[in-house]
This record gives sequence, structure tokens and C-alpha cells, in this order.
Amino acid sequence: MLKSAVACLALFAAPAAAGDFCHDLWYTRNAIMDQAGYCFGSALGQAVFGTGPCIGKSVSLTPQDQQRVAQIQGMERDMSCRVNTKQHHLDLDDLHIRRQLSDLPIPDEIQGACLGWMGPATALHAGHSEASPVIGQILPDDTVSYSHWPDAGWTYVTTSAGHGDWRVKSGGWLNYEKAGEVPCRDFAG
Repeated sequence: MLKSAVACLALFAAPAAAGDFCHDLWYTRNAIMDQAGYCFGSALGQAVFGTGPCIGKSVSLTPQDQQRVAQIQGMERDMSCRVNTKQHHLDLDDLHIRRQLSDLPIPDEIQGACLGWMGPATALHAGHSEASPVIGQILPDDTVSYSHWPDAGWTYVTTSAGHGDWRVKSGGWLNYEKAGEVPCRDFAG
């Protein structure tokens, strides 16, 4: 399976990695709330999700979304996350990509990367379906970073140009069951 083939990126993580992880959790939890129509009152919530249209502070979540929010809140407690909601910026390098997603990824503490994609150009989707819009792609020689839980045969990835340049250039959901063996020159970890 793809997840097991990708090694840990912990060696590359900066000391702020826990903060980045907490920002990732905060974003996913609040994006679920935003999709349900939640009205944000904090400076950060308004900066990231806007001020409308929304229906209020009491929103109805599907049972699946309730479970996901509870799971994320548990992870936030375990990591002692304290995101400063008075700030106007969220430290997520892929925020511009996340805003395009129909299915939201849940971050994993274990990160990995494919260094030097050796396969063909591969589409990345907004959700876990071939019918969902293509929002990015993996190109030959890209670095492909994995730092979220797989879901329904798909995994959320981001890409960078490789060669030590970790700036996010693309991202989306990769159908790893369709992709098969990960064609990489090397794995980071």
C-alpha cells in the first residue's frame, strides 16, 4: 500500500512542525463547520473563511462530519494545540489548494515524500472520485509529499519542484489504488 511505501519525513520537519500540524487540524475542523454554514466570529476564522454567507453558530453536521470533527478535536487535545485565533494568517503552505477541495483530508503525524516522481503526469482531484474536478497534477521529477490519512483508496498529496525546493506548487487527491506502485527515485524519511 502507498502509505506503507512512503517513509517518515520527520527528519525534515522544523521545530514548528507541531504548530503546522495544529494549523492543519484547525483548518480541516473549521472547513467542515464552514461547509455546514457556521458563522465565524474570530479574526482567524473570518480571515480564512470569510464572513458570509452563513446561517449561524449552531449548525447541523452529518453523522460522518460529527465523527470527523470529534476525531480532529481529540487529535488537537493530544497535541495540546493552541491556534491563535486573533491572528489573520494561517500557516498552511497549501491553503490555496485546500480551498478547492470537496473532500477534506485529516492530517497524519507521520509524513513522507516521494523524491523524484518517475511516472507519467498524474491528475490530482478535488475529492475522492475520478468524476471530481482535476485541480492539480504530479509531473515527472516532482517531489510528492504525503502527510494526511488515506480515505477510500485515495490520499491527499502536495507537489513541489524537487531538488530541495519544498514550496508547494500543486496538490489534490491521488487515486493510489489506480496509481499502483509509487514510481519514485527515492523516499524521504
